[in-house]
Amino acid sequence: MKGQDKMSRKLVAYFSASGVTKEAAEKLAREQKADLFEIRPVQPYTEADLNWTDRKSRSSVEMANKASRVKIAEKLTDMAAYDEILLGFPIWWGVAPHIINSFLESYDFTGKTISPFATSGGSGYGRSNKELEPSAPGAKWNPGKMVR
Repeated sequence: MKGQDKMSRKLVAYFSASGVTKEAAEKLAREQKADLFEIRPVQPYTEADLNWTDRKSRSSVEMANKASRVKIAEKLTDMAAYDEILLGFPIWWGVAPHIINSFLESYDFTGKTISPFATSGGSGYGRSNKELEPSAPGAKWNPGKMVR
């Protein structure tokens, strides 16, 4: 976690399994002069966990169940300090990973603007906003953007 400065009104919060989304988030935080927060699971993903061709891999099992949630290792101490959250994640199975729902369900986003961005090796943004919006009632959602 970097720079939880009370003066900052923008936060780049991201989950990155392979480092690609992390690079995009760090660049965006610099450009936007925003604080940066990494959404990390309590149990880090291994390469085997991320094997999307194995229907029994951890990520495959999680994504097959829309109600599944991933425990987050660390909570942001002062979400109230931010007006806009730039939310980054990789695309998994056509949507955001469920750890993003876990993050959203951990805070009150009423009146805040969420601007999602995603990375992918070849998939589009899909229906990510539709899957995420119920996890942050009261938030204003901007359309999601793919970052290549």
